[in-house]
Amino acid sequence: MTAQTLVDAVVVGLGPGGEETAGLLGEAGWDVAGVEARLVGGECPYWGCVPSKTMVRAAGLLAEGRRIPGMAGTAMVHPEYGPVARAVRRATAGWDDAAAVERLTVRGVRVLRGTGRLTGRDEVTVTGPDGRESVLRASRAIVLAVGGEPVVPAVPGLTATPFWTSREAVEATAAPESLLVLGGGSVGLEIGQAFGRFGTAVAVVEGAPRLLPREEPEAGDLLMRVLTEDGLEVHAGNPLTGVDHGPKGFTAWCERGERLTAERLLVAVGRRVDPSRLGVGVLDVDPDVPALPVDDRMRVVPPARGVPGVWAVGDATGRGAYTHLALRQASVAVGDILGAAGRGAADDEAGGAHGEVPEAIPGTVPGAVPAAGRSRAEYHAVPRVTFTDPEIGAVGRTEAEARERGLPVRTGFADVATSARGRIHRVGNAGFVKLVADTDEGVLVGATAAGPCGGEVLGALTVAVHARVPLETLRATVWAYPTFHRVIGAALEDLGP
Repeated sequence: MTAQTLVDAVVVGLGPGGEETAGLLGEAGWDVAGVEARLVGGECPYWGCVPSKTMVRAAGLLAEGRRIPGMAGTAMVHPEYGPVARAVRRATAGWDDAAAVERLTVRGVRVLRGTGRLTGRDEVTVTGPDGRESVLRASRAIVLAVGGEPVVPAVPGLTATPFWTSREAVEATAAPESLLVLGGGSVGLEIGQAFGRFGTAVAVVEGAPRLLPREEPEAGDLLMRVLTEDGLEVHAGNPLTGVDHGPKGFTAWCERGERLTAERLLVAVGRRVDPSRLGVGVLDVDPDVPALPVDDRMRVVPPARGVPGVWAVGDATGRGAYTHLALRQASVAVGDILGAAGRGAADDEAGGAHGEVPEAIPGTVPGAVPAAGRSRAEYHAVPRVTFTDPEIGAVGRTEAEARERGLPVRTGFADVATSARGRIHRVGNAGFVKLVADTDEGVLVGATAAGPCGGEVLGALTVAVHARVPLETLRATVWAYPTFHRVIGAALEDLGP
């Protein structure tokens, strides 16, 4: 007979959003069960944000060393990947989540290993690593927080080869002699550039006409130029038509006829969630939807008398696979869950051992439980950063997206290299700030900060877009001299009155 356990809440998936949700509910005194098939903490601390930026940081040091001649004397740089591999292992505790499990346990959460699926309106069935099943019955809330899996494109021959995803690339103990990167988005470009700076011969293939196809075209053009100067071979608008693998490595063919060879092939064309494996049919949700339908309080299904509500956070909502967004959604969901419990359903219907202990993602540590209430999720100012050199930071809508929405658009543009700080920086100073304004509303609806520290310059622009700061207020702002963020002021001047 399948064992059944009654709890207040069940959280399926313990990546950043799920961990934060479970932890906050646990701190509120709830009996919470969290279900995770892999590592508590999710992709970000083990294969995504943290280890990849460890690689990027090391590669950046090499680049800076090579920029010394003509600036500050002479220097010879000899790349060695071993220290980077060891640093990655320390940062991830050797891909051991014992510390993360302990963090949640201290917050009052019991962690179950396995995959969870809905088998009833208030029921999650967990299949453990040994195949045994157990049933969790939630009296107050169920939260779906499963992450995505790498997309494997339908390129003939690809699935029969030992290709890498970002996981294998991050776990590598040595830089490959050569690497073919399939995908010109953030993940592929960050990892490709990092390995390239350690001596790997890198070729990037992007089927879209330019790199970073979802960002401003100026960003893609900038990276095309800089990466080519950095020694990478870039093929944009030239998708692969076939892949083969043999004793000498990978061979790939492009649509325009090029034949590319490499020791390794990295597939980095995006990630997707499969809601069908969650059993969402019991919620009358189409299992074939690409993402779970949620309202601005993260509800898939609101609570009803005697039946818990179902919420979703993170990648599963289709709003962007960003740790910072998942954490914000978790805060909104927890506030609503606690509010629903306080109001009652009727009222609501009316209204590591192997190295260093991996650090918690900021926001996933014990702290203040969100006040029960009706905080809403907003998506008009979600920031995103590609940690290449130069960094590409962006927030809100691109110019094209704003025009497609029918907004009255005006743009402002300023070159980082010609600014005072850019001239001081000299080498490695390529970049720009682009502003997208709604002229009727008199506010920014989007912005891009590319260049050295582009992700940090983005902070001021994110506040401006999120808070809908009037353009006249931004124009009156005093920008410190000589800084990279002062380029925002120059872009505002270009935007005009």
